[in-house]
Amino acid sequence: MKNKALSPRGFTLIELLVVLGIIALLLTLAVPRYFPSVDSARETILADNLRNARATIDQYYGDTGRYPDTLEQLVEKKYLRGVPVDPVTESTTSWIVVPPEDGSKGGVADIKSGAPGNDRHGKPYSEW
Repeated sequence: MKNKALSPRGFTLIELLVVLGIIALLLTLAVPRYFPSVDSARETILADNLRNARATIDQYYGDTGRYPDTLEQLVEKKYLRGVPVDPVTESTTSWIVVPPEDGSKGGVADIKSGAPGNDRHGKPYSEW
């Protein structure tokens, strides 16, 4: 018959410290690769949102002969489902609206990101 007092029940402190050390080592390898990929994804989405919004503004101009007065007008006229989100600022209100040279032709000829800071290559978001 086996004595229950001699059978170990659980982990020793050394075993737990070794496991925690291995987990910490794996995290030091994985975390630095995770955050740049998040930034890269945001920049890709920003470029796509800008490309689509600019194409929609051009389509509106082609259909009506003038630019929209606001981004919300593109939503009202069903050119967009909703005002795009700037993924860097996570807001729909941070866009910088560039009016046309001829102010009588509307209010939105182009949009730029209103996000502060620079992208991964050092270019300011406001110049995208």
